[in-house]
Amino acid sequence: MEEKELRGLTSAEAEQRKAEGKVNTASTVKTKSIKRIFIDNICTVFNGINVLLFILLMLVGSYKNLLFIGVVLFNTVIGIVQEIRSKKSVDKLTILTESKLSVLRDGEIVELSKDELVLDDIILLSRGNQVPADCILVDGECSANESLLTGESDLIAKKLGDELLSGSFIASGNCKCRVNRVGADSYAAKINNEAKYIKKNDSQILKAFKTIINICSIIIFPVGILMFVIKYFVQQQMFNDTVISTVGALVGMIPGGMILLTSTVLAVSVIRLAKKKVLVNEMYCIETLARVDVICLDKTGTLTAEIMNVHDTIPLDCEKDEIMTALSSIAHVDEVNATAEAVHAYTKDIDPLQCKHFTPFSSETKWSGGEFSNGRTYIMGAAEFVFSDKEKYAKVYQAIDEVKDTVRILILAKSVNPLTDKTLPDDLIPMALILIKDQLRDNVQETVNYFKEQGVTLKVISGDSVKTVQNIAKDCGIKGAENAVDMSTVTTDEELAEVSERCNVFGRVTPAQKKKLLIALKEKGHKVAMTGDGVNDVLALKEADCSVAMAAGSEAARNVSQLVLVNNDFACMPQVVAEGRRSINNIERSSSLYLVKTMYSILLSLFFLFSHHIYPFEPIQLSLIGALTVGFPSFVLALQPNKNIVRGNFTYNIITRAAPAAICIALNIIVTALLSDPLGLSHAELSTMAVYTTSLIGLMLIVRLCIPFNALRGAMLALSTAGIVIATIFFRDFFKLTALSQSALIMQVITAVVIIVLFNLLYHFADKMIEKHKRESSPKTTT
Repeated sequence: MEEKELRGLTSAEAEQRKAEGKVNTASTVKTKSIKRIFIDNICTVFNGINVLLFILLMLVGSYKNLLFIGVVLFNTVIGIVQEIRSKKSVDKLTILTESKLSVLRDGEIVELSKDELVLDDIILLSRGNQVPADCILVDGECSANESLLTGESDLIAKKLGDELLSGSFIASGNCKCRVNRVGADSYAAKINNEAKYIKKNDSQILKAFKTIINICSIIIFPVGILMFVIKYFVQQQMFNDTVISTVGALVGMIPGGMILLTSTVLAVSVIRLAKKKVLVNEMYCIETLARVDVICLDKTGTLTAEIMNVHDTIPLDCEKDEIMTALSSIAHVDEVNATAEAVHAYTKDIDPLQCKHFTPFSSETKWSGGEFSNGRTYIMGAAEFVFSDKEKYAKVYQAIDEVKDTVRILILAKSVNPLTDKTLPDDLIPMALILIKDQLRDNVQETVNYFKEQGVTLKVISGDSVKTVQNIAKDCGIKGAENAVDMSTVTTDEELAEVSERCNVFGRVTPAQKKKLLIALKEKGHKVAMTGDGVNDVLALKEADCSVAMAAGSEAARNVSQLVLVNNDFACMPQVVAEGRRSINNIERSSSLYLVKTMYSILLSLFFLFSHHIYPFEPIQLSLIGALTVGFPSFVLALQPNKNIVRGNFTYNIITRAAPAAICIALNIIVTALLSDPLGLSHAELSTMAVYTTSLIGLMLIVRLCIPFNALRGAMLALSTAGIVIATIFFRDFFKLTALSQSALIMQVITAVVIIVLFNLLYHFADKMIEKHKRESSPKTTT
């Protein structure tokens, strides 16, 4: 059996296991297919309504008013193109995160992907490899890092017959392992399955759009039918005029461009993030990220680079030169591991002594050492194992007590007597304390400072000891690092809820506690992001409002996360957050432009439904207004820098910001319609005045939204204004505009002045309401 195992499975045996379903199937995140993208962008409610209105105008021969369908087609094409570009960017990054495995098949080594493994496959693992499936060690020895499973960074020695769990890493050694559990039966998959509940999408933008779509769908058809019946059958208006005015009313109610704008802006954000090596698994998480005010960080892999550094040495009655020589000599022959690498880097310029006999580090002895050519024995290891008699070596432990709260400590000792098997000499003399720290990731302190400035609270959550986590948090400059808590002492949900808000550093945290901490923070009104890389982080990542995984971490973590940092670099998080804020703030600002048209169209439709006047707008006129006061400005505003934290309710904000302009437009047109008979104004004049009023208020809203102005916003406003002026002067007939009589002109000027004043007063009041709502909806800042 042993011989067969080491040759691996035959091709026939592997195929049989595949047929039996004993395959290590991976549940990777898939992007939409091209077909799905086309269907989702073409088959929409608003596109269906627009096509119906297009057909009605075709039937009455009003071809000039068909221009609006061109905008619909253009919008749909843009949406499809941007989403396909976004898909390609995501797919490229997904390929970068995949890796191949060395597997024995038919006695030969072949390269397979993780999801091609079958039960009883023999896989070859060496230092740095992640264990792809639960397996039994059948040849060789290794040390495993199970921090992604347990949260603890201690290395676990593995020998023949020991089990290696999926999601752990090989820290040292080479081995062959037989796969004994695959797919859903593996340890990592069982934890991952706990996170496989359907998570409700918390996107305020999606909720707002669903609400707007539902309202418009409910209103459009009854209003359209009623308007046609009343105008044609009751008021005996001409059939063609009735159809054109009814279509004009309904076209104005459709905020289709708002949804396109959002999908386009988010797709552009996905592409931008892909260029920064950030994989976006769920597009609307960009919105959530923009609202985040608390980020929970996993220590290992996020703040630290999983590399150790020798911080310093403290001599104990020994010369510095001999200390450095002893360290260089031990590191030169010790097994490759994180500690040995740190010591080797620290003593790289020191020539090592020749070694006569060496005992490598083991999890049992907790030390390594050997006899060297100068006739001395040098030992390096944990103090409590090298000097177990604390009373005899009281001075050593006193020195350790002075620094133990800031670093990890190893002891260096020497003897003139040789080692006997794994037994230390009795006459060991202390040489020095070796102070070791985890190496922080590059630019991590700058990243922490960025979040401080942005009002985002950072909380470090780790399975490591409290002191270890606290020291790293202090080195990173995390606010409140001195106020740490050992989660093994927290036994009730009430205590957990209290420390979740009060403390920013958490040690000895179990996977279940990580999840509870996030729930507690969310219940206090915080928007919480979670970064992690291990199976032990999966439950918390799934619970987070926005989850961020490292590509080098476990597949389980990557699959449940909305964002994956392909370069495993926490320092790119400020750029990610800034991109989210830019996108959502600008979508919120631009969406109000679209909502203005929908709101005043609904108000005017209800009024003209029962008025003897014909609806003042034709579709061609709405195309002009929509293009120059909504479409073009919204896309310019949507791509501008904006780093402000997103607060408040999206729906409330866009409705409140759109309401002043919508009210002013509707009020002005209704008043003009009511006075048109006494003043003897024709329908053509009423329609022309409605176009002028709507354009003016639209430009006023753009001015408000452009504050603070920059060159691009100024140019956009100038182009929009020039476009309207040119259209009303040189293309008057095309847009069904007419010259105003003296009475109409006087009324237009008077109402324009009044409406400008009223708009600014209402907008100022709306702005205050939005700010008040944002303050009231914001959670209290954590410690």
